Amino acid sequence: MTLSARNQLKAVVSGVKAGAVNNEVSLRLEKGTIITSIITAASCESLGLKEGATAYAVIKATNVMIDEDGGKLKLSARNQLRGTVKAVVEGAVNCEVEVTLDGGEGMTSIITLASAKKLMLAPGRKVIAIVKASDVMVGVEA
Repeated sequence: MTLSARNQLKAVVSGVKAGAVNNEVSLRLEKGTIITSIITAASCESLGLKEGATAYAVIKATNVMIDEDGGKLKLSARNQLRGTVKAVVEGAVNCEVEVTLDGGEGMTSIITLASAKKLMLAPGRKVIAIVKASDVMVGVEA
């Protein structure tokens, strides 16, 4: 299967915390960054997710928010990943922001042009890529 989601990050399951309905799955990316996902227990079982299994964190670019590094917001989002802007591609309404996470992995975000200008996004700017755990899909190779 080929997906339209821009962020398809290969990982190893580093932990699964079981819940009555949903499980918390910790994914360690190839360069060490940890991403947390919340998926149903049934999905976790059908995918065969257990510690040591290979999986992919799949995140739509529109689900990746950007904040300035050192921002003063307190957020409930589990994934607050520090990085540096690699590139900004401006469109009429939205823009694509490519971020290199501190671990070296790439993350793409689509945000409004107005927000990018307000944050003064440009290559080299330190940022935080923010993703709710419920917005992280988990995939495995069939």
